[in-house]
Order: sequence, then C-alpha cells, then structure tokens
Amino acid sequence: MTGPVLGLGQLEAELWTLMFLMTRVGTALLVAPIFGARTIPVQVRIIIAGAMGVFIMLWTPVQVPGDVFSFATIIALLGEVVIGLSLGFVLQLSFAAPVIAAEQIAGGMGMAIATAIDPNTGMQSGALGQYFTIILTLTFLAIGGHLLWLRLVIESYLIFPPGTNWLGDGKRAYAVAGFAAEMFATAVAIALPIMLVLFLVQVVTGVLSRSAPSLNLFALGLPAGVLGGLAALIAAAPFTSEQFVTLSETMITHAGDVVRS
Repeated sequence: MTGPVLGLGQLEAELWTLMFLMTRVGTALLVAPIFGARTIPVQVRIIIAGAMGVFIMLWTPVQVPGDVFSFATIIALLGEVVIGLSLGFVLQLSFAAPVIAAEQIAGGMGMAIATAIDPNTGMQSGALGQYFTIILTLTFLAIGGHLLWLRLVIESYLIFPPGTNWLGDGKRAYAVAGFAAEMFATAVAIALPIMLVLFLVQVVTGVLSRSAPSLNLFALGLPAGVLGGLAALIAAAPFTSEQFVTLSETMITHAGDVVRS
C-alpha cells in the first residue's frame, strides 16, 4: 500500500535553498561592525538573513547543491562562509581605523586609562575610541552605507554564484590585505593634526620644566595635555568629519572591489 503524498518535496527543497543562501548573508552580518554588534540580538540577525535570503531566491537565479551531505556541498558552504567573511571584514578594517587613531591621541593626552565597553565587541576600549566609533557609525548610516553594503551582498550572488572559486588566483586576498594597509594610513591621517598639537604642548611643557625646575612636571603636563588635546579635537572637528565621510565612502568602494574585481 502506497502512503499519501503530502507534497513536501518542493517545500524541503525551498527550505534547503533558503538555508544555503543564509550562510553567506549570515556570515557577512556576523562580521560586519554594525550588524554584528553584541547589542544586536542573534534573533534579529537571523531574521535579517532570512528576509534577505527570501529576496535573493526571488531576484536571482541561484542554483544550490542538491545533495545536502555530499563533499561538494560542504566545499560550497565553506566558499559561502569565506565570501561572507570577506565582505564583513572589509567594513571591520575600516571601522578599526578611528579606534587606532583614538588610541594614539588618548595616549598623548594622558587619557589612555579612560575606558568604556565597546558595544561591537563587548571588550574594554578607550573612551575617545568610542567617541570616534559613534561618529563614524552615524556618518556611515547617514550616507546610506549600510544599504549600499547590503546591496553588494545581494549582488555577490550574481557575480559569484554558489560553488564559484571566489579566491581565483589570490588577487582578492591580496586586495583585502591592501585594504588593511590603507586602514593604517587612514588612522595616521586622522590622528596626525591632533598629535602635532599634543607634541607642541609637550615641547612647551618640557621647556617650562627646564627653565623653572620648581614647577611640577606631572602636575603641569597632564592638565596641559588634556586641555591641548580637547582644543585640538574641537579645532580639527571639520577635518575629522571629512575624514569619516571619506572613510565611509572608501569602505563601500573596497567592498565593491572585493565583489567586482
């Protein structure tokens, strides 16, 4: 006697396709700075990945491996993870630039001990670094960078369908490494004007301590460094804002290079 046909075969295939597509999207959301923050619940990321997976199923002609437990399927899943990690890691590198700059500025001001909890990682981070991170996050959201990045994630399925050799000849891996080098250069550009002011403050403080040995260097140098750093931060605010806008545009360009290069 033949059992009833419930018609679940197509439903199971659609569910497997959705889960496969969620791998790349979910990995990218997990690594990306804003979407992968500790303050964002896991359920929210799963819902976003599922919703994007549904749209990708409707918009792109994606063919997923049919055999769930085959070796080729496992390799394809690893490829999806690598692509998602790369798309999110580019943003993570860009968001690290102002934090590195802030650490150098805080050390020159004598505020390295002022720390706070980083909402992205849940670890201790400098208060000035948190300030720069908040400004960069607001700038990135204001120019619509999160929407452009999500669009790039969707476009990656058209350029690199599941099972495609994303690494190719290794040029994209070298490109990501090149983005890391550019991130350090950006951090230097952000911190350089303020560090120059702090250097001048330290030089003046040293000259005063040598000319008047009775002055307490530590009692004079720390307040002078803090006041000089705050004045430099206020004076360099327009330049810093331009740097953050440029950095937000650059990180989207880099993510596009990872996808389209």
